Amino acid sequence: MLRALRPEEWGPDFIAPPPSGGMARTPSDDLAVIRGTPLPVAREQIGRALALGSGPVADDVTRVLERDDVVEWLAEAQEGLWRLLIAPDWPQLLAILDRDVLFRADRLVRSGWAAALEDLHERVRWEAGAVVVRDRSPLEIDLDGRGLMFVPSVFLHRGAATYSEPPWQPAVVYAARGSAALWDPEPTTPPALARLLGRTRADLLLRLESPASTTQLCTLTGHTLGAIGDHLRVLRESGLVTRTRIGRSVVYRRTPVGDVLAAVGPE
Repeated sequence: MLRALRPEEWGPDFIAPPPSGGMARTPSDDLAVIRGTPLPVAREQIGRALALGSGPVADDVTRVLERDDVVEWLAEAQEGLWRLLIAPDWPQLLAILDRDVLFRADRLVRSGWAAALEDLHERVRWEAGAVVVRDRSPLEIDLDGRGLMFVPSVFLHRGAATYSEPPWQPAVVYAARGSAALWDPEPTTPPALARLLGRTRADLLLRLESPASTTQLCTLTGHTLGAIGDHLRVLRESGLVTRTRIGRSVVYRRTPVGDVLAAVGPE
C-alpha cells in the first residue's frame, strides 16, 4: 500500500506530515496528525498518487484504499513499521538530525542564508532574497508570515522534497548531514592519531567534523555523559575543540588546529 502511494515524483502529504510551528514533535504526535486527516483530503491525495503511478495496483490494495477507515488503516500500518523498523535505532537517528539542525543554525547565524543553504542540496539556493528550489514545475509561494520549515531526513537519498499545498506549512525536506553514519557508524581512526590522543578522544575529534552536544555524542558513541565531558575538556584545554551555547545546548566544534590534526591520514 505504501509503495502504491509513493510514485516517482509525488506522494500524499498526509501520510508524512511536515512539522509545524517550530515545535518539536514525537512519533506519537506525527501519528496523531495522520489520524486527524479529513477523509476527503485523504481520498483526493490517494487518487492523485494512484493516477501518477507507473503500473497497476493489486486488487487487495485497492480494496483497502477504498475503505472509509483508510486513514486509520494507514496510521496503524505506519505505527507498526515504526515500532519494528525505526524505534530501535531512533536515538541514533535523532542525534543525526539534531546535529544537522545545529550545523545549519550555526552557519545561518555566522554567515547568513546563502551559507546555511550552500550544500543543503544542489537544487536549493538563496537567490535575490528568496529560497529557490529548482523544480520541473515552477511555482512561486508567498509565505505570508507562515514561515518556511527546513526538515532534515535520514531517509531521503535523492533530491529534495517540498511541501507547498495547504493545510500543511511550506517546508523543504533534505538529506541530513551524517546520514552515512547509519551504514558506517564508526569513523576510521588513524592509528597515529589514536596513539597521540587516545582512541576515544581521537574518535570524538573526528566526529566533531560537524558541531555536536555532549548528549548527541553520547548517543552516537555509547559512552557515558561523564566520560564524554572529561574527554571534551581535555580536547578543549589542548586547543583542539571549542564550545558555544546555542539555546539550551552547549555545542562543541573543532578549532582550525583540530581540523588539521583530524585531517591526518592513516599511516
